[in-house]
Amino acid sequence: MNTNTKSQHAAEQDKPQFLKLISSSASATLAMVLLALGLLVPCAKAQTTLSMADTNFILAAAQGGMTEVKLGELASTSGVRDDVKSFGQMMVKDHTAINGDLKALAAQKGVTLPDSLDAKHQAMVDKMTALTGPGFDDAYIEGMIKAHQKDAKAFKAEAAATQDADLKSFLDKSIPVVEAHLQHVTAMKK
Repeated sequence: MNTNTKSQHAAEQDKPQFLKLISSSASATLAMVLLALGLLVPCAKAQTTLSMADTNFILAAAQGGMTEVKLGELASTSGVRDDVKSFGQMMVKDHTAINGDLKALAAQKGVTLPDSLDAKHQAMVDKMTALTGPGFDDAYIEGMIKAHQKDAKAFKAEAAATQDADLKSFLDKSIPVVEAHLQHVTAMKK
């Protein structure tokens, strides 16, 4: 009986230590869970935010796309040649669609797009507005060749560099359109 009493007494003395061990273990487990959640939340957020390079690309593409639409509208009304007018109409249609996709992507990624042209792109539109006749047609064709060469190169470079799957998908859809425009307008040069 003396041995039982001793064992019982030792067990009762170990109870507080056992409870401390369990509570500290539970606290440690809770801390680990919270830490893991804390690490997972920034990772999930990182998937929706863009790098600065991706954001800058989207902003530049928005300016370029709006410019293509404005110049396309101008070409469809001010162009002399029928192929210039129809190419302008195609620019309005295709770049309005691309701009819509870009706007949706930007909203999804938290990027605010401008709603008007910056000074550089507005100056390009103003310069073209001042031209008339065959001079307009020639300048429009030359400008579209240069713009689409630059755009194709920039879109391909961004597609290779971006880590964002949504932006990559947008680029994979847009690159063939830009390349088709480049081929079409290059064939128009006389």
